[in-house]
Amino acid sequence: MSIKNTTRRDLLKKAGQLALAASLPLNPTYATAYSTIQPFNKGSINHSVCSWTYGFLSLDELCRLVKELKIDTIDLVAPKDFALLKEHAVNCSMCYTAGKVSLTQGWNDPTNHAWLIKDYLETIPMIAEAGFKNLICFSGNRNGMDNQTGLLNCARGLQQILPVAEKFGISIQMELFNSKIDHKDYMADNSAWGVQLCKELGSTNFKLLYDIYHMQISEGDIIRTIQDNHAYFGHYHTAGVPGRHEIDESQELYYPAIMRAIAATGYTGYVAQEFIPSGKTKEEKIAALRKAIQICTI
Repeated sequence: MSIKNTTRRDLLKKAGQLALAASLPLNPTYATAYSTIQPFNKGSINHSVCSWTYGFLSLDELCRLVKELKIDTIDLVAPKDFALLKEHAVNCSMCYTAGKVSLTQGWNDPTNHAWLIKDYLETIPMIAEAGFKNLICFSGNRNGMDNQTGLLNCARGLQQILPVAEKFGISIQMELFNSKIDHKDYMADNSAWGVQLCKELGSTNFKLLYDIYHMQISEGDIIRTIQDNHAYFGHYHTAGVPGRHEIDESQELYYPAIMRAIAATGYTGYVAQEFIPSGKTKEEKIAALRKAIQICTI
């Protein structure tokens, strides 16, 4: 090792130590930052919770919980359960179709278009009648198909339901998943592909469900992506990375900063908690949801 390199290394080491020392009084650790969360208030984010990750509760129990938490909204509910939501005066921030729901068989395969079009055309009026606004959809798996062909197939199929969605004021939203860990071979596994599909369709009634957990695994650069592409994002999901558990100091993303970035875009939709609580008891799992809402209240 040369004297020049050694000197440079020493200088960098000393500069790093000085910078760290200077930062300590001003920049608390993640653990400290999360431990000083303010009491719950509505803030700038509209909160929701995904029904399946709190599946240890009945839907009736979950409705009662969200009312207690004063968020009044649940994600991923099908029309068969709309009456129960209405009974509790709970909103559905993202709906399923009334028919078949498949994450792997989606709009990228024309052989699926007939049943998908039927299901969506039947469901859109149901959602509108219930007073809800968003309906989820999925690209499906590649199964050897190239991305451009899949994108054009999605566009051709979705173009057949979008006029009806526009008529009823319903937003069709395709969820972005990671294909590295959770959804092997899923086509809509990056924001660039999804944004291209939005541009191809050219409808304000088609958006992307930007799942922060999935996109951190797929591509990272979460805040910049939100800043650059928020016009195409109609809904957000959260979860901790790695593991899809709590969004607290145990994982790598700092959600308060992400929520501030979302709010700064002028977003008025919902952010739904989709983490799988790791607690052993019902009480611990409910406490995790309460804390997640507090973390995301900015």
